[in-house]
Amino acid sequence: MTRAPIDIDPAVPPTSRPFRAVIFDLDGVLVDSEIWWDEVRADFARRHGRAWTEADRAAVMGANSRQWSETMRTRLGLPMSAAEIEREIVEGVVERYRAEGAPVIDGAIDVVRRLAGRYRTAVASSAHRRVIDAALEALGLAAAFDAVVSSDEVARGKPAPDVYLETARRLGIAPSDCLVVEDSLNGVLAARAAGMTVVLVPNGSVPPAAGAREAASVVLARISELDPEALARALGRAG
Repeated sequence: MTRAPIDIDPAVPPTSRPFRAVIFDLDGVLVDSEIWWDEVRADFARRHGRAWTEADRAAVMGANSRQWSETMRTRLGLPMSAAEIEREIVEGVVERYRAEGAPVIDGAIDVVRRLAGRYRTAVASSAHRRVIDAALEALGLAAAFDAVVSSDEVARGKPAPDVYLETARRLGIAPSDCLVVEDSLNGVLAARAAGMTVVLVPNGSVPPAAGAREAASVVLARISELDPEALARALGRAG
């Protein structure tokens, strides 16, 4: 995939400037929806006479729609196409938003609104674009971000860095000047591989896999504690 170059001011050394962009994962960071995906997949598996396990959940974590639908088809041994599986799962999650609204994570909306305008802000999610749009609409944040990118728009899902690199490109910000907020091991690894600083905010419903805390640059107990300026100072970026 050919991408336009990132427009960066070369006169400002990356190591001497604070963060210029904040990029949020969606599921598990802004909305407590990781459990919804798991429940929708488990219901789907039961309808087809299969079981959905924790190992299955781990196998699809962070994958884009092409990847997780094929993984489901293979692991569940289903006589249907990955595209059919994708449509059923996506519709199931979108319907949850229609019926129940957004399961917002405490403090997430306030953090986004506080940082928007002071920083370039974006969402970089593994979710299908229909799900992202449904979530942001339910949150009242549909117009709050400078860029919204789904892993379906790039070649590989997390833990590959593709979605974060594409988000930085659309923001016009160097990856090294981006602060990422994640809740999963694969998300943390993806942002690190993109050359970004990563804040891990562990999700209580679906905790991150082992190694996520060690791989993150910073671990916060809750998203309301996010302060990019304080983090920049702590990490020696605001020289």
